[in-house]
Amino acid sequence: MAISITEALNIIDNQKVSAKIETKPLEECDSRVAAKDYEALISLPGFDNSAMDGFAVLLSDAGKEVRVSAEIFAGEDKELYVKEGEAIKIMTGARVPQNTEAVVPMEDVEYIGEKIVLPKKIAKEAHIRFLGEDIKEGERVVEKGELLNAYKIALLASQGISYIDVFKKPAVTVFATGSELKMHYESLSGSQIYNSNTPALYLRTRELGCESSFLRVAKDSKEAVKEALLQSLKSDLIITTGGVSVGEADYTKEVFKECGMEILFSKIDIKPGKPTTLGKIGDTFILNLPGNPFAAMANFEIFGRFLINRLRGMRECYHKPIKVKLKEKLQLKGGKDTVIPGIFDGEYFKPLNSYGPGMVSTMAKSEGFIIASKEAKELKEGYFIPLFNLTSKEARDIISR
Repeated sequence: MAISITEALNIIDNQKVSAKIETKPLEECDSRVAAKDYEALISLPGFDNSAMDGFAVLLSDAGKEVRVSAEIFAGEDKELYVKEGEAIKIMTGARVPQNTEAVVPMEDVEYIGEKIVLPKKIAKEAHIRFLGEDIKEGERVVEKGELLNAYKIALLASQGISYIDVFKKPAVTVFATGSELKMHYESLSGSQIYNSNTPALYLRTRELGCESSFLRVAKDSKEAVKEALLQSLKSDLIITTGGVSVGEADYTKEVFKECGMEILFSKIDIKPGKPTTLGKIGDTFILNLPGNPFAAMANFEIFGRFLINRLRGMRECYHKPIKVKLKEKLQLKGGKDTVIPGIFDGEYFKPLNSYGPGMVSTMAKSEGFIIASKEAKELKEGYFIPLFNLTSKEARDIISR
């Protein structure tokens, strides 16, 4: 019996995974997942400083002519105090004298010889950056399970942290089954076709932070499929395409079961991709996807990507779709939750004119997809529905009801 999309995601969510930890230099941690919490070692700013090139002044001198008594540059530690009738010239980032009540930008004063005239109105504490207003010592700056990017790494660098504990990249092996398939560098004969699934999934898993490899096509025989499986069992995840339907030459699930695969689910109430199967042999997950390219890619984005995020140790693993409006009325057959690919212009989503399960061009043309509920028979123009951007993060409540 087929299970729902949500049930399949819940099964994946309930699986025990244990990502290994490694320590990497700061500069090598982009798109990696933090393996522990990091707290600020120092406050930022570490002292009260000027936000502008200007003059440190007292409020009582507003509108008056004052003498410039000293000058402070960034990086200098001068013990100076602002006196009434005086101003201290100060550069951006320089420590302000302790009794400074405001900093007046250079362009806001009038120059009269060696003196300046201050504006009549000066706001208290204007243009002063105070100790810890950006980051306070002890504040958590990165959480365990958080995906690191250049700006998260900037936070760690600001704390003088040179090495980061991150989760190891999941090891993923991808292969396809089918005697009719040839790799792109081989010659075709007869009714053979090129294998587009394996290169696509190999590169997509790498984009998602995996250490990926792929095997040549396994022919439609038990021996060939078993050999490919045994070569891949050291991986955290094996992804196969083809061999999960009910044809006489579809050996994948049969061979994997003979090798001890525990089946977690084998049919999903989704169109396309109903025969998508997930199982485990030991600690290795196995995701069997349909051979049809669009069906394989769409189901990978929904289920495979979520599983990979869990294997990466990510705290937030589910999609986070955005609500968009339909460009035009959409007629549906209903009966299954249906993946509909299309184009998004920033406000409206327009389904592709043609998108069969076996089409290779569908995902290349798409900027994302919606999932229409099996109960829906029609979605009206302007209807709000969740869009799954192909570069977005993941989410749990993925069906529009």
